Amino acid sequence: MYSLLRNILFLLPAEKAHHLAMQLFSLISGLPGVEKLFAVKNNPTTIDGLEFKNKVGLAAGFDKDGKYLKQLEILGFGFVEVGTVTPKAQTGNPKPRLFRLKRDRALINRMGFNNDGVKLLKHRLSAFRKSNKNSSMLVGINIGKNKTTPNENAVDDYKICYTELYELADFFVVNVSSPNTPNLRELQNKSELEKIISALITIRSGKDKWKPLYLKIAPDLSWEQLSEIIDLQNELDFEGIVATNTSIDRSLIKNTSKNLVYEIGDGGLSGDPVFDVTTEFVRRIRAKSTKTIIGVGGISTPENAVNKLAAGADLIEIYTGFIYAGPTIVKKLNRIT
Repeated sequence: MYSLLRNILFLLPAEKAHHLAMQLFSLISGLPGVEKLFAVKNNPTTIDGLEFKNKVGLAAGFDKDGKYLKQLEILGFGFVEVGTVTPKAQTGNPKPRLFRLKRDRALINRMGFNNDGVKLLKHRLSAFRKSNKNSSMLVGINIGKNKTTPNENAVDDYKICYTELYELADFFVVNVSSPNTPNLRELQNKSELEKIISALITIRSGKDKWKPLYLKIAPDLSWEQLSEIIDLQNELDFEGIVATNTSIDRSLIKNTSKNLVYEIGDGGLSGDPVFDVTTEFVRRIRAKSTKTIIGVGGISTPENAVNKLAAGADLIEIYTGFIYAGPTIVKKLNRIT
């Protein structure tokens, strides 16, 4: 059934198909039997003081503005990352900016942190919390900086997002690893990271309720850079790492023509081609750290999930695999986690 719907949706531009699919599901999600159809058998686990009803989450970028949280909970996700959110709304990069590599079951995106901004996300999350008080799906907020904010002032953007949304989040993810905001990845160097994360930890120390803080890293870091980040984590004592964001390494693409890849141009690669490299990142982090790892990248089958968890991930997130395999993938993954 989903394969037929996917074939129809794949006739449309990728970004338009994404919004149409979620709008259609929003319409049918309230019909009798739909919730039961997607119901999963949960296996709760407590990590960093939070109870996750299951280990399967949705990665940031799918629901940037918190518009579909109720629908995503119906699909069975144990947690969802909304965002990336920036202080001010921004349109992102020019369209088209999302591309399918169907032969590789992959995507390339150069969205550029398009989002409605912190104030509107705050309004939506507040409304969701009020109308869904019995929700057991955790909501993480992925925070970033505006494109026009110079790197030397980036910490201010992260502080704004963190402070404004603190009461509405279950946890936060610091995004300094998207390849689609100019110079953003430069913030992954140790001194810049220390400045940002220390500022957020200081804000948290003055709050009544403690919220876990995670860092999302790129899969294109050198092993030396990764080691520095793990050392910094031990120094600052933030809770975990999301491994990983999308990749700029086109050598990972095996089945799509080089001409098509060249025509698409810049952007972050996700999906099946990044599974091995992202899993190796999880494995290397686990070898040096006992802290939380959220494994993301190339998970589209139960076998992928098993391997990611075996490498050392405590939780997993999906995105591209969700698009190619369909909504029942959440239930399938939950059977083995």
